[in-house]
Amino acid sequence: MPGENLTRIEAQERRAIVDTHEYDVRLDLTRGEEVFGSISTVRFSSTPGASTFIDLIAREVRSITLNGRSIPVSAFADSRIELTDLAAENELVVDADCLYTNTGEGLHRFVDPVDGEAYLYSQFEVPDSRRVFAVFEQPDLKAGFQFTVTAPAAWKVVSNSPTPKPIAGGDGSATWTFERTPRISSYITALIAGPYEATFSELTSSSGRVIPLGVFGRKSLWQYLDADYIFEKTREGFAYFEEKFGVPYPFAKYDQLFVPEFNAGAMENAGAVTFTETYVFRSKVTDAVKERRVVTILHELAHMWFGDLVTMKWWNDLWLNESFAEWASTIATAEATEWTEAWTTFNAMEKTWAYRQDQLPSTHPVVAEINDLEDVQVNFDGITYAKGGSVLKQLAAWVGIDAFFAGVGAYFRKHQWGNTELSDLLAELEVTSGRDLSTWSKKWLETAGVNTLTPLIEEDASGLISRFAIVQTAPADYATIRPHRLGVGFYRLQGDELVRVHSLELDVDGDRTDVPTLKGMARPDLVLLNDGDLAYAKIRLDDRSLATAVAHLSKISDPLARSLVWGAAWDQTRDAEASASDYVDLVLANIGAETESTTVRTTLGQLLLAANSYVDPVEREHTRVRVADELWRLAQAAVAGSDSQLQLVTAFASAAATSAQWQQVKALRDGATSLAGLEIDTDLSWQLLVSLAAGGVVTDAEIDFALAADNTAKGGEFAAQAKAALPSAAAKHRAWEALVVRDDLPNTVVRSAALGFVHPATRNLLDEFVQPYFDMLLPIWDSRTYQIAQYLIVGLFPAPLADVALRDATRSWLREHADAPAALRRLVAENLAGVERALAVQERDTQR
Repeated sequence: MPGENLTRIEAQERRAIVDTHEYDVRLDLTRGEEVFGSISTVRFSSTPGASTFIDLIAREVRSITLNGRSIPVSAFADSRIELTDLAAENELVVDADCLYTNTGEGLHRFVDPVDGEAYLYSQFEVPDSRRVFAVFEQPDLKAGFQFTVTAPAAWKVVSNSPTPKPIAGGDGSATWTFERTPRISSYITALIAGPYEATFSELTSSSGRVIPLGVFGRKSLWQYLDADYIFEKTREGFAYFEEKFGVPYPFAKYDQLFVPEFNAGAMENAGAVTFTETYVFRSKVTDAVKERRVVTILHELAHMWFGDLVTMKWWNDLWLNESFAEWASTIATAEATEWTEAWTTFNAMEKTWAYRQDQLPSTHPVVAEINDLEDVQVNFDGITYAKGGSVLKQLAAWVGIDAFFAGVGAYFRKHQWGNTELSDLLAELEVTSGRDLSTWSKKWLETAGVNTLTPLIEEDASGLISRFAIVQTAPADYATIRPHRLGVGFYRLQGDELVRVHSLELDVDGDRTDVPTLKGMARPDLVLLNDGDLAYAKIRLDDRSLATAVAHLSKISDPLARSLVWGAAWDQTRDAEASASDYVDLVLANIGAETESTTVRTTLGQLLLAANSYVDPVEREHTRVRVADELWRLAQAAVAGSDSQLQLVTAFASAAATSAQWQQVKALRDGATSLAGLEIDTDLSWQLLVSLAAGGVVTDAEIDFALAADNTAKGGEFAAQAKAALPSAAAKHRAWEALVVRDDLPNTVVRSAALGFVHPATRNLLDEFVQPYFDMLLPIWDSRTYQIAQYLIVGLFPAPLADVALRDATRSWLREHADAPAALRRLVAENLAGVERALAVQERDTQR
């Protein structure tokens, strides 16, 4: 990716001499399948006589005019146009031909295999509005944007402002001229165009304004789009946020568009949010996915205030956007929708992600040091989102929820349409809470690493607690000891339940915090630190509590408490403090009774990782067979048509490891075997087919036959995954050729094929790709867009090998390429960390 980077220093220097006012962007989408016309008129002030540059990635620049004088097109090089001898007030006009992409970056073009219709959508975060128009591509150079778009007259065209009535062009085209936006950052501007279907509604804001609402989707998926439910959750979110923030919704309308081949879950374009089509349910999905969609809807809605109305100055404060949206969407889901256990979901999913990320060598403070665009690209991670959200939850508990919301509202009102830094938010929270947050900020936001909290319990001869303390430790590399607000729960077996019999909430700080109020109490069967999940910390179970959990975890009635125990058991396993085989036993003994969908989803994923990579390699195949057999037994015993039944069936298919098990998968897919209440619908049929492909039970031809029956974008992704999973050297080489040698596959197919390539059932075929993997790293980084490079570098890493040879090869590459781009080295170092952890856990498992 040469010439496309931008450093923080360059951005600061440019901001010191430039202030943007307006963009008029004219786009012609009628020029064929490869390029579109882009004419950008940019009005900005600057230091007289200064020089700077504007960003653009284009196939060709036709002309450049600055303040009426023509500039040679040779001024365009390395994704920049050099600008010299600037005036106090300037007008720049750039006429260019830009390229559509199939990578989900810039202006993505997709042709629906169902009907041949073309669909476009933009994705600009972090640095990709420059793929569509000439722009000062940094968040603190805000401006008003006016888009004028010429496109086929039959299309719908959507941007940040309400869609105007188009003017027909007489040649089958039409032109839409949108009103100028308020002052916003370029990365949240948007353009979505194509023959989308749509339905509309409205709501009344707390300001009294009527806000038009729209839901859009492709024609071939429209029948599956439950727009009424999406409108309902949107209304609930609007009411909640406007009340809690005390600031009305800031934009003119709110459209939600479900677009094809999207890289992320969604994107907070101002007034025109784009979502992945994963959230259009053409087949049965789990409650975990349904709930995740609601959280995502509210996450993007929260961004309209936090990120869009008020935006960070530079990407080191990306967390101000994402952490806040994570926290706000979770509390809104829990308090304003029917998904009242959203904090349990947060613990099972987001916090698991955060703890994992925070123990990688690439861990960083929540407020990260972002030196350039490549740094921020790899920083959309579990710390920026999930740890930051967890920390904000604790902060809200510490200062009080009312004071927290009051401070946030004051922050929005004070900085609306502007750019901020961390100190701006903390200043408002200090006013409303009366607390000095400087020490808290340094320890929680400006240092890295996760603490571990362990109960220290002593009892007297009669079994009463003589001492209770909470011991806090930190890893040597990140030795910060932090203050925590947390709960302590005592649980006792009563009949067939493990019931909370006592709880207290307290502040913990220092290496050891004594809790004298618990002295003299009878020791319970289970002591649960961080009960209620206020704190961000790994917790440990004492020996008695761990034994109780292994035997009775499913008997804990509180789903959040169960999630905490599940998480503690997994953390101890990952940290090689407990046996992976014991963790497998724990899951198989208790997962059948778990009722929370996301907890089931997360735990089953961890079970498969433990069986495939963490157990003693000598016992690996035996464990994989036992896990698959038990998952099938649990699936058969599950309630007909239940969420658990679906999850257990798909986990069984993923875990299948023997001919007999794959034959069972085949019988289920073919209908020779059935489970009451389980429909083998389109997506489940594909998931079973991927399993059969990895087992060598089906051929290329049978995969092609399945694709012919489901010739859709989703079907194409599944087919690519299945073909890459076939257990033959020839199939692996074909997949490698398609992914690494060629560069024509769209983003979601790349992602899916890479997933099939490293299927654990085909581990024995991956050895020969270890050296080719390392050989391709630098060429791929230099030749592909960031998103595709990341999919290949992470997705093709042969992690299922989890052996010393892979560890040593990865270490060798890092040692020999010390001067490789930092972002690339980070991805490879994270891959290495996974192998090193697997080897440590394997060693611990041999001691069982």
